[in-house]
Amino acid sequence: MANAKILAEKEQAVAEVTEKFKASSCTVVADYRGLNVAQVTQLRKSLREAGIEFSVLKNSLARRATANAELTELDEFLTGPTAIAFSKDDVISPAKILTEFAKKNDKLSVKAGVVEGRVVGSAEIKALAELPSRDGLLSMLLSVLQAPVRNFALAVKAVAEKKEAEGQA
Repeated sequence: MANAKILAEKEQAVAEVTEKFKASSCTVVADYRGLNVAQVTQLRKSLREAGIEFSVLKNSLARRATANAELTELDEFLTGPTAIAFSKDDVISPAKILTEFAKKNDKLSVKAGVVEGRVVGSAEIKALAELPSRDGLLSMLLSVLQAPVRNFALAVKAVAEKKEAEGQA
């Protein structure tokens, strides 16, 4: 019979991963088979700098967590060596970082993900990676919002300069 202490530790681990799935706005599941220690360290560093938690999990533990988080559609992707990136705030960053890393290191492959509570395939994760970052989107929105005011100011300035030129002539 299994030791009660070990079972309690496993239940605690499943509860922690379940909470990560529930709290995460974007989760990306990747196969890291074939990456060496230096490559994994580099990947972890770039994810950590973006505020993304990266964990290598046993598939059985991850399946129990997905069942608790009601994300069982993700189970079909939990085969082989599995690493999962959890991001609470930014939806695009984990997809972007892992996809860019996979382009440079063909041994890493993005399997699937969970975006805002919806399980998506690797194609959707790659499409998400092509989007600008949150800051980039905000700067685009800001420039779009400023454009009418800027154009109005330029038109008023042009009219004022024209009247001033007519007054001097």
